[in-house]
Amino acid sequence: GGVGGVETALSGASLRNVELVDARMGGVQLHGAGMERVVVRGGKIDYLNLRKARLRDVVFEGCVLVEPDFAGAVLERVEFRDCALRGVDFSGVRMADVDLREAAVLEIARGVDALAGAVISPAQLFDLAPALASQLGVRVVP
Repeated sequence: GGVGGVETALSGASLRNVELVDARMGGVQLHGAGMERVVVRGGKIDYLNLRKARLRDVVFEGCVLVEPDFAGAVLERVEFRDCALRGVDFSGVRMADVDLREAAVLEIARGVDALAGAVISPAQLFDLAPALASQLGVRVVP
């Protein structure tokens, strides 16, 4: 089995050396939490709130994250492997060595301007080009 829960409140929690496998959760509140050496493998998490959280050495692998909110968070050495990020909010995020290249889906709702410090693939750059151009105030006219 896996872990399940709705409206799980862990705001300000400190998670270290944790592996979360096949979690099916909704409304997880990790606002302001600290996550270090954490692996989230498989499962689906809706509305994950990681606003102002600090993530270091975290891997999201083979999971689906629907509308995850990383606004104002600090992400350091974070990897998304074969993960679907749907409607992600990266507003005001500070990134260092964040690897998005292997994300199966990278759908950024907000915060495309906060991708400094991230690594993306050429295909992802192509997909993000309209949002990046818009952010820079560049009009693309055929």
